Amino acid sequence: MKLRITLLALSAILLTAHFLRTLNIIPMLICLAAPFILLIKKRWSLLTIQALTVVGAGIWLGTLNGIIQQRLFEGRSWTVSGIILGVVAGYTLLTGWLLNSPVVKEKYL
Repeated sequence: MKLRITLLALSAILLTAHFLRTLNIIPMLICLAAPFILLIKKRWSLLTIQALTVVGAGIWLGTLNGIIQQRLFEGRSWTVSGIILGVVAGYTLLTGWLLNSPVVKEKYL
């Protein structure tokens, strides 16, 4: 269980860094505080975090789309950026999915 939460925290830190890069303070603080919601041992807190991982993956995919469009316009390659951000989006979804295990659900009744 600790590993699952650690992986989720890393996912939140990555998204925090993404928002820090553009100085979006409110989303940055939300991403930084999100893993602490799991300190509340209620079912809604687990569902909230899982929903936030889906939103986070959507943010990464939106960023990926913007980078692809920009690189195509400039005539540059977008493949490496596409792979990196695709993996990060997949990782973000995976961290939410890992919280769906019976071990975790048992603690959040």
